[in-house]
Amino acid sequence: MRETLKLEVTYKQILQMSLPISFAILVPQFNFLINSFFLAQLGKGYMGASGVTGVYYLIFSVIGFGLNNGLQALISRRAGQDRLKEIGELFMQSVYISLFIALLGIIITYSAAPYIFKSFTDQSIYTTTIEFLKIRIWGLPFLYLYQMRNGLLVGTNQSKLLVYGTLAETITNIVLDYGLIFGNLGLPKLGFNGAAYASIVAEFLGMAVVFMVIGIKGMSKRFGLFETISFNWKSTKTILIQSSPLILQYAISIISWEFFFILVSHDGALALDISQVMRLMFGFFGIFIWAFAATSNTMVSNIIGQGLHEKVTLLVKKIITLSLGSTVIMLLPIQFFAKELLSIFNQDRAFLDLAIPVFRVVCTAIVLMSVSTVCLNAVTGTGNAKINLLIEIFTIVLYCIYIYTVMEVYNLSIIWGWGSEWVYWLTILTLSSLYLNSGNWKKKMNI
Repeated sequence: MRETLKLEVTYKQILQMSLPISFAILVPQFNFLINSFFLAQLGKGYMGASGVTGVYYLIFSVIGFGLNNGLQALISRRAGQDRLKEIGELFMQSVYISLFIALLGIIITYSAAPYIFKSFTDQSIYTTTIEFLKIRIWGLPFLYLYQMRNGLLVGTNQSKLLVYGTLAETITNIVLDYGLIFGNLGLPKLGFNGAAYASIVAEFLGMAVVFMVIGIKGMSKRFGLFETISFNWKSTKTILIQSSPLILQYAISIISWEFFFILVSHDGALALDISQVMRLMFGFFGIFIWAFAATSNTMVSNIIGQGLHEKVTLLVKKIITLSLGSTVIMLLPIQFFAKELLSIFNQDRAFLDLAIPVFRVVCTAIVLMSVSTVCLNAVTGTGNAKINLLIEIFTIVLYCIYIYTVMEVYNLSIIWGWGSEWVYWLTILTLSSLYLNSGNWKKKMNI
């Protein structure tokens, strides 16, 4: 009997899809924590510099993430409609699109990035930052191909296969970080730049393992992945129509975060180091949240593909229940051990005195995010990506006005600066909920 790709509106189905995604996100976030721990050993300011370079690379990463989310919705819709052979063609065209974007990213980094960072960043970290980025950006093609497999595996309800590539990438990255940053394991001592080389090799191996798994599991034949390798404008146009608003949405979001980090850098290395730790906290404790968000996107699209649009509201409520519940369970106990947790990164008294109240603000924002991002990804799953973009633009305008007013006009503490996350996620939640409850998404049935 052929395995069906049609999903059901049950807690069991939601967990079956979201838990493997959670693991696939957990391991890299653990890797990021280890990486920051290694860089912190190099001395004051290096972890902050990794925050600036990390957010820059994240801008390009989320472009691929937006393409991936659009592809994921399209593939899931085809899966719900049993149009399996169209999945392979969509996947191949997304590969061509992603490689073209990667080439643009490399060109921009070598041509424009030095001027941008020289104008806006602290000169003490300028040279270090640019040298790192000119190495790190060469991992972009591998990262994009790695992300496209997410759209394929999650969109076809094969999220359990995510773990193989994730483990390969993460183990490689941790081992090479330890070797190349400090000169251990017989490898050259490259310091800060060692983390860049380690990440590139890890992304390549993660990508290679994923494509090997896809081949072994027979997915290439089932979905016709390589039956049509020529460029197809019709499929490419479909992907771009669905993905381009998401790409722009995510890029705008992270660019605003880079703006935030640049403003924070004006307050010195201590504020920058604390903010980098908070970014890591967002990533680590948002693991289950992003997994449920990806599940929301895929399942909403799949359910609509089956013609069961009346079940979308029930589905979103069930995903929110699991997302909010798991987030509160994770965050509540660690409130009593905030000092011990933050001491892992820095035991300095000045660091802890400022970092602990910022951590409280961030934890509240993460709880808001657990609901908001599920709703926003449900909007993506309905197929109306333009609404996502409009929601993001309106939210980012408020976000940027807030952080500029708080940090530049009134020169308040970064505690108030991180309050911008409350503004961001409350606005996302309000606008996404209004759209979903309006029922206007039912007019957007074909993608």
